[in-house]
Amino acid sequence: MTSPPATNHTLSLKQVLICGAAIVTLSMGIRHGFGLWLQPITMERGWTRETFAFAMAVQNLAWGLCGPVAGALADRFGAYRVLLVGAVLYGAGLATMAAATTGGGFLGGAGLLIGMAQSGTTYAVVYGVIARNVAAERRSWAMGVTAAAGSLGQFAMMPLEFWLINSFGWQNALFILACLALAIGPLAFGLKEPARVASSGPQQSMRGALKEAFGYPSFLLLTAGYFVCGFQVVFIGVHMPSYLKDHGLQPGVATIALALIGLFNVIGTYSAGVLGQRVPKRTILSTIYALRAVVILVFITVPLSPASVYVFSALMGLLWLSTVPPTNAIVAQIFGVQYMGMLSGFVFLSHQMGSFMGVWLGGRLYDTTGSYDVVWWIAIALGVFAAIVNLPVRETAIVRTATA
Repeated sequence: MTSPPATNHTLSLKQVLICGAAIVTLSMGIRHGFGLWLQPITMERGWTRETFAFAMAVQNLAWGLCGPVAGALADRFGAYRVLLVGAVLYGAGLATMAAATTGGGFLGGAGLLIGMAQSGTTYAVVYGVIARNVAAERRSWAMGVTAAAGSLGQFAMMPLEFWLINSFGWQNALFILACLALAIGPLAFGLKEPARVASSGPQQSMRGALKEAFGYPSFLLLTAGYFVCGFQVVFIGVHMPSYLKDHGLQPGVATIALALIGLFNVIGTYSAGVLGQRVPKRTILSTIYALRAVVILVFITVPLSPASVYVFSALMGLLWLSTVPPTNAIVAQIFGVQYMGMLSGFVFLSHQMGSFMGVWLGGRLYDTTGSYDVVWWIAIALGVFAAIVNLPVRETAIVRTATA
């Protein structure tokens, strides 16, 4: 089988990849540098790190809670409509984040608005379009390309955001990023799908799809593993700049470190997408989580230096979002593409619950103990857990013999 042709029922592969990749690049790239704002904002406003961290935690939780809704709306009414709303919310959230003078106002902008915006401008929505317009044998690869683009955006945005903060101040930098986020709107029209013709096979209701998924053990195991992914990457992304500064390293080290994560993530996510066409995806996921645990363990036990930080960042970059293509490809492979956006949104909700715990516990335990050590060890233990629970996942498609 080849990719679906660009008929009146599908978008062209090139159009889907270019527009989807550009949207994910902007959406993921902007938020990747939020850790650079932690110290400037908390120092100027006189807030604790927990205030900033809690807003980031709520952002991730709101992203996760709104993800299934955004995915379901995209499945029903079209991804481009959801993306347009997400672009406006993103710009408004960044502007509110800049203007807020109270912890509550900052929570509303950085937490709620940007969280809702992320749910409508990232993987659950974009991958639903990919799943419906790319043939099954190329789906994992296409998802890998899109995730790699998001990683490239992370790499490119880190030095840009660092330069914006130093050149214009942290508030003006956020206003500039708010304008940039609005560019997602025009790109959304590239993912506007023609009206779909109903399949002649067994059809499901949305309720039936949810009942089927949550009654399927492999879906629950996949969801549990994704919790760990969120915990690890968001804790590191938000708190590592402060962790390095606390240990006497220059701010530029953190900027390079986060950029390296984004750069090597391009390789990792693309490779995971390609391997997903040849190797069982559960094996890929289990290996990624096990390697993360090892890399973190070595990082916190060897002497800290710029060199050790850069090696850690490169290795973690290879493993950073490489879980995304195989996880979403498994969902499509098991349950089909009719409710791909919604089901991916529920899996991602677990990811974001992990993100909430990772970023909030980082700030909470630092303010309580004066150290991030406990959170690093929790991240290691969770990596081992995720490596184990992904091994029994079954990837074969469910065969439906009756109308749901």
